[in-house]
Amino acid sequence: MTEPPAPSPQPQLKRVERGLEAVLFNSRWLMAPFYLGLVVSLAVLMLKFFMLLWEFITHAPGSKETDIILGVLGLIDVTLTGNLILIVVFSGYENFVSRIDADDHPDWPAWMTRVDFAGLKQKLLASIVAISTIQVLKAFMNIDAAFDAVKMAWLVAVLLVFVISTLLLALSDRWGADKGE
Repeated sequence: MTEPPAPSPQPQLKRVERGLEAVLFNSRWLMAPFYLGLVVSLAVLMLKFFMLLWEFITHAPGSKETDIILGVLGLIDVTLTGNLILIVVFSGYENFVSRIDADDHPDWPAWMTRVDFAGLKQKLLASIVAISTIQVLKAFMNIDAAFDAVKMAWLVAVLLVFVISTLLLALSDRWGADKGE
C-alpha cells in the first residue's frame, strides 16, 4: 500500500503571501490622518489669511502704494499656499488612499480626480515657484526700507533652483511620456 503524497507547502505560503499583501494594501489608510491634518492646517491658514486681510484693510487708508502692493502680495502668498495644500490633499488621497467619487458632486473641479503623480509633482513645483516668486517680489518691493544684498541673492538663488528644477522635471516627464513609459 502506498501513502498519499504529503501536502505541498505552496497553499500555506500563498495564504501568508495574500495576508501580507492585504496588510500592505490596507496600510494606505494610514495616510488618511495626514490628509485630515493638512485640512486642519488649511483652516489655520484661513485664520491667518483673515488676520492679514483685517490688518490690510485697517492700514490701507494711510498706506503708500508700495505698502498696498506688499499687502496684496502677502494675501496672494497665503492663498497660493492654501491652493498647494488642497492639491496635496486631493491628489494625494486620490493617488494613495482611495478614489474620490465625483459623480455625486457635479460642482467639483475636474482636476480633482484627474491629477496623477506626475501632474502632482508639476503642480507642487509650479506652486512653490509662484510662492517663491512672490517672496522675491516682496523683498524687491521693500528694497528701499531694508536692502540686504545677501538675503536678496539667496532669495533669487532659491527661486532659480526651483525654476530650474521645475523645468527639468517637466522635460523629464515629457521625455518619459514620449518613450511610452
